[in-house]
Amino acid sequence: MAGIVGYGAFIPRNRIKVEEIAKVWGADALALKKGLMLEEKSVPSPDQDTISMSVEASKSALKRAGIPPHEIGAVYVGSESHPYAVKPSGTVLAEAIGATPDVHTADLEFACKAGTEGMFISLSLVQAGAVKYGLAVGADTSQGAPGDALEYSAAAGAAAFIFGQDRIVAESLDTYSYTTDTPDFWRREYQYYPQHGGRFTGDPAYFKHISGAARGMMAKAKMKPGDFAYVVFHQPNGKFPLRAGEVLGFTKEQIEPGWLVPKLGNTYSGSSPLGLTATLDIARPEDMILVVSYGSGAGSDAFIFKVTKRIGEVRDLAPKTRDLLDGRKNYLEYGVYAKYRRKIRKAV
Repeated sequence: MAGIVGYGAFIPRNRIKVEEIAKVWGADALALKKGLMLEEKSVPSPDQDTISMSVEASKSALKRAGIPPHEIGAVYVGSESHPYAVKPSGTVLAEAIGATPDVHTADLEFACKAGTEGMFISLSLVQAGAVKYGLAVGADTSQGAPGDALEYSAAAGAAAFIFGQDRIVAESLDTYSYTTDTPDFWRREYQYYPQHGGRFTGDPAYFKHISGAARGMMAKAKMKPGDFAYVVFHQPNGKFPLRAGEVLGFTKEQIEPGWLVPKLGNTYSGSSPLGLTATLDIARPEDMILVVSYGSGAGSDAFIFKVTKRIGEVRDLAPKTRDLLDGRKNYLEYGVYAKYRRKIRKAV
């Protein structure tokens, strides 16, 4: 038996509304809100980055796990916005929470599924007996070019999970991965903003992989949509996860607890992991949860978790995800947002 022993989330207080971005670029805000099913997105402050958000989420995970940090034998940070090109985020995180020096650390990248990559590896190491506890974090301060569709959704946030074989709050029942070479989204070295294939990112990319991973996972576990209390999909916008759920046979009630994107935006590597933290905040013992991530390039990881009785003992030990999402917001004008996200580039 192995699974999640502690989890935590972090979402910046700063937000910018779709209307504020649309106003600057002369876009139709109502059409964008309807088409993307987005209202606003989170924005990191100048002193917040992938590492600082990972630290905050991991501290919450440690509070819920109730374990000494030095017992964590592996720390993985999945992100497509690591602060350094050459300098790991994981070493800073491990040092900040007190997990060094007896720890294996690595930074991971796979577009939006870098976070679940870390979950997959940490869980596998625990199951193999290589480490007692493993920490996996999905975090991003996502980028979107000015005026591009991504600018309305590219947001910031972090989710952290500690895996172990005791003190389990959500037991891992099975995992599955579905991967192809589908170039729907990319960013070359030295490019500041990613590029994407427009409508190509939908059916041949997101939906093919989400559906392939979900169906493969359910077939492997001999389960069906009705067996799950909740399902969490990657959330690049508001519409995609709802459509994926409908195609696969899930109800809106199964999806909504982890459906954060309308008020959060797409946190990339933190998207489906953050949805899982929000779902664990309300789940009951014996509930089954299906999690399916998506990363451009392209691939999906799927997990089945079964919630244990311990969830009721730990969920109030750290801030809940919905409280972070809905409380203490600070709305920005576009100029301040552009300054915070360094969209105003000085000529050299």
